[in-house]
Amino acid sequence: MTTTDAQRTQMETGQGFVAALDQSGGSTPKALSLYGVEPSDYSGDAEMFQAMHDMRARIILADDFTSDKVLGAILFERTMDNTINGKPVAQLLWEDRGVVPFLKIDKGLEDEANGVQLLKPMPELDDLLKRAKAAGIFGTKERSVIQSANAEGIASVVAQQFAVAKTVCAAGLVPIIEPEVNIHSESKAEAEDILKSELEKHLAALSAEELVMLKVTLPEVAGLYDSLADHPNVLRVVALSGGYSTEDACARLTQNPKMIASFSRALTEGLNVKMSDAEFNTALGQNISKIYDASVA
Repeated sequence: MTTTDAQRTQMETGQGFVAALDQSGGSTPKALSLYGVEPSDYSGDAEMFQAMHDMRARIILADDFTSDKVLGAILFERTMDNTINGKPVAQLLWEDRGVVPFLKIDKGLEDEANGVQLLKPMPELDDLLKRAKAAGIFGTKERSVIQSANAEGIASVVAQQFAVAKTVCAAGLVPIIEPEVNIHSESKAEAEDILKSELEKHLAALSAEELVMLKVTLPEVAGLYDSLADHPNVLRVVALSGGYSTEDACARLTQNPKMIASFSRALTEGLNVKMSDAEFNTALGQNISKIYDASVA
């Protein structure tokens, strides 16, 4: 079995969840601050990104961050280009931790129009996908946001996501299509119904070789996305926490047995730079167990 086959099997049938370690430039200061690293502790982007890399390395090397509970991890581009203990990160993830590496490829969001935020243009996508493939990345992640139940807007989000997904598939990678529905949207349930039918329409148009994953907000109606999880072109449906507390996100996830978690903030909740390695490993281990339990429920 090739590495890619083994990774695909793990993502399709493995027990566990996907860790989202892909905070980018805009969200890094907040993520660091929650970890106890304040803006006064670093000067300039280089030091900020180094502090973030140190935090991610600490998570990846922690005792419980292995394929026993963590199936995959989504990386930021800088992380893919970096090393941990002298080894390229994607390689270390798979070879040493048994965790399948993904790459966040989007360049952020456009301003809201028609109740949605589309992906910003990605002019260097082909080059990035070549680099990702060479680095041992299995798949990608690209996030757009749906703010309200605007049928035209939601159709445009899904069409754009699948256009990118086809490019990713053509490069030999598996895209995680992420049309997030804002948890504070007053028309969240309605937006999710429209989203589901758009996703069904585009999935039906894929060729047998074009495999994708879906990353969606935990739905208002439990089991809403079950039929998508069973679709032959969908390896897995993963859930984003989207601002729900860890407790609330895990409770909602247990109501959706065909989805697994892909949480970011929930994974790092309560971790602090000043913790000893033993304290850090214990705290992270508890978070990992909580998310794992909800994912396999």
